[in-house]
Amino acid sequence: MKKVFSAVLLGCISLGLSAQTGHIMQGIGANNMSMGGAATGQPLDINGALHWNPAGITEFSTKTFSVNAGLFYSSPEVSSSVNTPGGLMSGTTKDARGVSIMPSLAMVWGKKNSKHHFGVSAFGISGFGVTFPESASNPVTMPQSYGGFGRVQSDYQLLQVGLTYAYKLNDKVSIGLAPTFNLSMLELLPNPIAAPSPTKGYPGSDKATALGIGGQAGLFYNSGTGFKMGVSYKSQQYFQEFNFKNNYADASQAPDASFRMNYPAIASAGLGYSSKLFDLALDYRYVDYKNTKGFKEKGWNMNGSVAGFGWESISVVSAGLQYKALKSMPFRIGYTYSSNPISGELAMFSLPATAVIKHAFQLGFGYEVGKHLTFNGVFHHGSSGGSTSGSLLNPMMITPSNPYGAVPGSNVSYKMTTNMLMFGVNYGF
Repeated sequence: MKKVFSAVLLGCISLGLSAQTGHIMQGIGANNMSMGGAATGQPLDINGALHWNPAGITEFSTKTFSVNAGLFYSSPEVSSSVNTPGGLMSGTTKDARGVSIMPSLAMVWGKKNSKHHFGVSAFGISGFGVTFPESASNPVTMPQSYGGFGRVQSDYQLLQVGLTYAYKLNDKVSIGLAPTFNLSMLELLPNPIAAPSPTKGYPGSDKATALGIGGQAGLFYNSGTGFKMGVSYKSQQYFQEFNFKNNYADASQAPDASFRMNYPAIASAGLGYSSKLFDLALDYRYVDYKNTKGFKEKGWNMNGSVAGFGWESISVVSAGLQYKALKSMPFRIGYTYSSNPISGELAMFSLPATAVIKHAFQLGFGYEVGKHLTFNGVFHHGSSGGSTSGSLLNPMMITPSNPYGAVPGSNVSYKMTTNMLMFGVNYGF
């Protein structure tokens, strides 16, 4: 098991992923993803409980181990246009990133008559990444020498390790706590956090890392008659600064740059209902980007570098249904809705982080092999539900009436779809 844990942990750190709700994962593991990510008031598997409501692990009365891995493909594209002396120039650039792997690992220790339950998890909970090749016709991805950004590439991952303890106050009410420890990695090309050179433009960065810490608390209620509910709060995850080593396109060294990007606080509330035939789950989440370091800052610094994303806080609704007519093979459907954290006037600042999915649909199943072993699978499809668009921005054009330097008559927009196939294995000892 130690070898499996080490392998999955390494995979979480080294392999890229893309997210759905802002830059956070909508769900963890095949079971939870197939329920749209809803688990705060309906913990059907240990992954969803550990991630969304630590008190929910009291629903599991055996020692349970879970490992999941998914193949995730996103297809963002960016379009832009600008007026030139020769007329309107416009173009579209499609992402060339390819498939990312999404692993997760979890274990819960529980006993049927015990008030004490424990859990440990290693989840890739957040990420974004794009690879937009340099273009001769799309203004925003034209070479920097012609006024564009050139090749745009980003890679961000966040691994979170949680240590969970839950206590049953009585046969209906449980509480849970989980300190969380985080490792994040970020690489940007070009690096807009760094000041541009008048002759060489923006440099590219190496991959920088930062450690973070936070926590989560939750409350879970099971009426014993089918109705369930839960609430949880995950604190902001506080990180060290990313310290970037930068180089210009000609390989010459550029000044170093630092940037702090925390993970937002998330408040969740959920309802659930279970019968012999089905399980229902409904969650609401509030993701507080607006008060999170790295996301609340916006606009340009005096040296021409970008201050932050300028994202707004968002609401997320997750819903899922598990149908159990075949006891050993339940079927699941899920849906997730997310509002858009990116405002039009600041759209260009999020060009490296276009991971915004408004509507996500999931179809999944489970298959019980004997008393202890269960396989789970899910297919996910997501859509941004249209484009996020705004003006091209240039710090040289800032005026009191044009605080972000919007270029007159210009436009930049992006949209994306996502697809994923994930499988998982749960083993109850």
